[in-house]
Amino acid sequence: MGGPVARRTSSVPFEAERAVPALIVKFGGYPLHHGGVGAIRSLGRLGVPMYAITEDRYTPAAASRYLTRAFVWPTTGTEEPGRLVEGLIRIGRRIGRPAVLVPTDEEAAVLIAEHQHELAGRFLFPPVESGLPRRLASKQGLHELCVEHGIASPSAAFPQTYGDIVAFAEKAVFPVVAKNREAFVRRSRPAVNGTTRIATREGLLALARDWGEQPGVILQEYLPREEAEDWIVHAYFDRDSAPLAMFTGVKVRSWPPHAGMTANAYVVDNPELADLAARFIKQIGFTGVIDLDLRFDRRDGQYKLLDFNPRMGAQFRLFENESGVDVVRAMHLDLTGRPVPEGEQRAGHRYIVENIDLPALLAYRRSGYTTPHAPTRASGTELAWLAGDDPLPFLTMLARFVRPGAVHLHQLWRTQRRGNGNGSATK
Repeated sequence: MGGPVARRTSSVPFEAERAVPALIVKFGGYPLHHGGVGAIRSLGRLGVPMYAITEDRYTPAAASRYLTRAFVWPTTGTEEPGRLVEGLIRIGRRIGRPAVLVPTDEEAAVLIAEHQHELAGRFLFPPVESGLPRRLASKQGLHELCVEHGIASPSAAFPQTYGDIVAFAEKAVFPVVAKNREAFVRRSRPAVNGTTRIATREGLLALARDWGEQPGVILQEYLPREEAEDWIVHAYFDRDSAPLAMFTGVKVRSWPPHAGMTANAYVVDNPELADLAARFIKQIGFTGVIDLDLRFDRRDGQYKLLDFNPRMGAQFRLFENESGVDVVRAMHLDLTGRPVPEGEQRAGHRYIVENIDLPALLAYRRSGYTTPHAPTRASGTELAWLAGDDPLPFLTMLARFVRPGAVHLHQLWRTQRRGNGNGSATK
């Protein structure tokens, strides 16, 4: 395999609009977010002034040499939308000029879309139908859109009461997968801590007793990992829903196993998947950055859409075309009236998230999951945290991760194994 290399500043055949800054927008407490660091570096290396909302002054993002200023604003994601909008507007005033908004979570993407009129003028962002991001971020809303437009997805049920869950359990084929149904609600009243594989009827009913009178979950068909391969699509679509940047790749490992964020992935050309994604986006009329998770089911030869993130994905720096364009750069160029250079994606390139790939590697050795489309040798490697031209975020991550990070990983692992003691995670 190709050895890891620190990402260095490289020349690109285009210039960004340096008079227009960008703001990383995030709600909730997740300070160790490599996606935000990646966006700061990506635009910062082009000379774009970068700002970020951070939990405190000692997050990896706040330590980046490419960050002009961190706005310390601890949030939970459960605040009233009006309060969050007011906070964004205050930050906009402090920046002093229109800035491109780069949301890193569903709550931020939904808030921006639903409050475009209040935010317009002070910020730049792709115009989108106001209710669409919330529907896409909703597991139920996404499933309904897939059915409406003929996109394959796992069969699913949306119980409204505990009685519905009992009825479902009588007929379901186990294992099944449970996910929180809605953005925002997952922060205030989470039913599960993440995508959870439930092995038995008894395990489902035991978990469901804690979900309250109105369980905010989706119960989904389990796609056996031994018969599947996980794929990802990242892209940026302009106001006509045309792809200005489109990338496909295969996920080798994630943490928690088969359910959490990408820990190791490769760029792999997949024209069929790119066409499927572009067709779906055109049909629903979405504008902006997307991060899709799909599972190829070898049993019927279909790509089944699992998650639609209407915002930048944490692993977006895996993907860059030959012109040096990634999805965040494409968005900034487009919103500032500059052309987005075309180019082939860097096939065979690898992405590693250092702090979670090792435990993922150990777990996957026992899982039976394979990725036959992954290259046997990487053409190059992008590390999520370590960069020779920006080392402090990596060091800050290590300082904050070692003890609490290990505890958090252990808690995630235990959560995924609930459900009659035989559950594990899958996405």
